Amino acid sequence: MSAHEQFAEDLALHALGALQGEERAALEKHLETCSACRLELDQLRGDIALMATATVGPKPPQRARQRLLDAISKAPRVPTVVQARSRFNWAAALGWAAAALVFVVVVQLRRENFGLRESVNKLAQLTSQQTIEVANAQRVMDTLTASDTQAVTLVVAKGRPQPQGKAFYLKNKSGLVFVANNLPQLPPDKIYELWLIPPGAAPIPAGLFKPDARGNATVVNPPGLPAGVEAKTFAVTLESASGPHDAPHGTGVMQGGA
Repeated sequence: MSAHEQFAEDLALHALGALQGEERAALEKHLETCSACRLELDQLRGDIALMATATVGPKPPQRARQRLLDAISKAPRVPTVVQARSRFNWAAALGWAAAALVFVVVVQLRRENFGLRESVNKLAQLTSQQTIEVANAQRVMDTLTASDTQAVTLVVAKGRPQPQGKAFYLKNKSGLVFVANNLPQLPPDKIYELWLIPPGAAPIPAGLFKPDARGNATVVNPPGLPAGVEAKTFAVTLESASGPHDAPHGTGVMQGGA
């Protein structure tokens, strides 16, 4: 339940002047930091004022009032009990009853409005996340299928060429998809790091990764990769798990160039 939904009923009671004790203190403390609930309280008070005025009929002309008083003075007296009953204003009672009913409906609608606004906010967040995911998926597709994508196969630097990696690099969009297999498992304090090495320049970190139980691993569109950088070589090193690192410090595992 959101804070607005929690205080919706208390706001209505506070607008009527019927909220007391700890509930009133908690609400007033919440109102100090919540502009939405302060606005809701002002609107509820306005609604109550309108309903109060709606129960008061127009004032009759003075002549009509005098004629009514004269007619009453000429009418025969009736028992006191009957007079007391005749003075009861049924129209006013029905008016206040209708106003109370309208007020209950207004409170309920406002509580439902709080829930609706929460749902709209969640939907907007979900839509934003889906938009990001679609954009990332499009980048992956462009990187794998573009005619100018640079495909590089990486092999082990030493030993039998069992572990293998393949990099798909689209420099003008900073798109990079790296896939590796047959990688040995790592101790907890170690991690693999992929490097993009431009011609005549320092290696650029291109993502940290650990293989799954089958020795497979992927790196997809690592953040911070500059656009338009020419890649002469891709390499994988074994680094400490505290990375990322600004330069290779560990053991070379595999490398490959165009």
